[in-house]
Amino acid sequence: MQQQMYHDDEAVLDIHDRPKFWPWIGLSLQHMFSMFGSTVIVPLLVGLSPSIALFSSGVGTLLHIMITQRKIPAYMGSSFAFITPMLALMKTTGYPGIGQGVVAVGLVYLIVAGLIGMIGSGWVDRVLPPIVVGPIVMVIGLSLAGSAATDAMMKNGHYNLMYFGIAMATLLLAIFFNMLFKGFWGLIPVLLAIVSGYIISIFAGIVDLHAIAVAPWFKLPDFQVPGLTYHFHLEWGAIVTIAPIAFVTMTEHMGHIMVLDNLTHRNFFKDPGLNRTLAGDGAASVVAGLVGGPAVTSYGENIGVMAITKVHSVYVLMGAAVFAIIFAFVNKLNVLIMAMPLPVIGGISFLLFGTIATSGISVLINNHIDLGKKRNLMIASSVMVIGIGNAYLQLGNFQFTGLAFATILGIVLNLVLPQDAASEKVSGELKPNEEAE
Repeated sequence: MQQQMYHDDEAVLDIHDRPKFWPWIGLSLQHMFSMFGSTVIVPLLVGLSPSIALFSSGVGTLLHIMITQRKIPAYMGSSFAFITPMLALMKTTGYPGIGQGVVAVGLVYLIVAGLIGMIGSGWVDRVLPPIVVGPIVMVIGLSLAGSAATDAMMKNGHYNLMYFGIAMATLLLAIFFNMLFKGFWGLIPVLLAIVSGYIISIFAGIVDLHAIAVAPWFKLPDFQVPGLTYHFHLEWGAIVTIAPIAFVTMTEHMGHIMVLDNLTHRNFFKDPGLNRTLAGDGAASVVAGLVGGPAVTSYGENIGVMAITKVHSVYVLMGAAVFAIIFAFVNKLNVLIMAMPLPVIGGISFLLFGTIATSGISVLINNHIDLGKKRNLMIASSVMVIGIGNAYLQLGNFQFTGLAFATILGIVLNLVLPQDAASEKVSGELKPNEEAE
């Protein structure tokens, strides 16, 4: 079904619907606030510039939307998959090596996208049926549950009751706003909950207001451009270290596309095509590597916002990207958001990540998947526990995350397992629970 001929009437705003100006501002800010914490955490952990990560996420999102012909409402944020090799390279090559690795990741995406463009993506339906897609989508949400809980409970590695109270207040306010508000306010419950949680945190004394007050209003991000801000020297070791991880994040990318398929009642693997979605991700990472940012990928937080609000408009995501670029230069606002307390992020993440997981449940229900059938039970059980438990495969410096490994396992099991187990086959014998007459 071609997108231009289809409109999802269940959505408050479908993909091509453009909101009015003031609602547009609020909806876009909601998306920016939702992705901000995770996007800046990656560069903070590695030692890169959070402002550049914000800038590259905005530019990358606009690129992705353009390359996918404005058909996919996805937001590009900093990828966590590359943290370990980036930390190692920061001690040896510094950012020049990391930047080349990030560009190489983007090029791998573009090469794979080109190959898929030539051979087509008809194979996707065969390797990713609902029995594989549903559990993978659930894993995408539930595998992040530990991160949300840590943000909600822990202060400097120790349990903090006040943190947990703020997190629960943020969660309950988000539920309250979702259930009771309508009209414009009913469209931005996540933003309202984040702002409310932030205010509660200020009164609780866990926000450094002085740092916000003394921060300059405007500041140019610390761009890292090869040949301009640093001498370019080819770092093959860095490229070989980072580039292969692109094959891992591709599986996560496909998982996010599955979730968006389910949310918007479309098949993005066919229209605009997996080749375009991968090309969008690849181009975004190339740009990030050329300006000083980490590799980027589609973000579950923003998918969660869309699932809650039923606002799927690409124009809202474009607005969020523009705000991210602006905030990269407006230093005081940048510092304000960077000071967002972890329990606020954790509290809202409970709802966002849980909403993604329930989308996976709906895939199984809507497709009438019979989990009483052994084949289905074996696939779903293996995928969920390995993915949620993050049972990763480590081969030297190369690591398949729990999500990536679970996805591959689910695909393989679906292709090799027979439709019926031996005990389920009936050939002249009595069926189970069937009595002889």
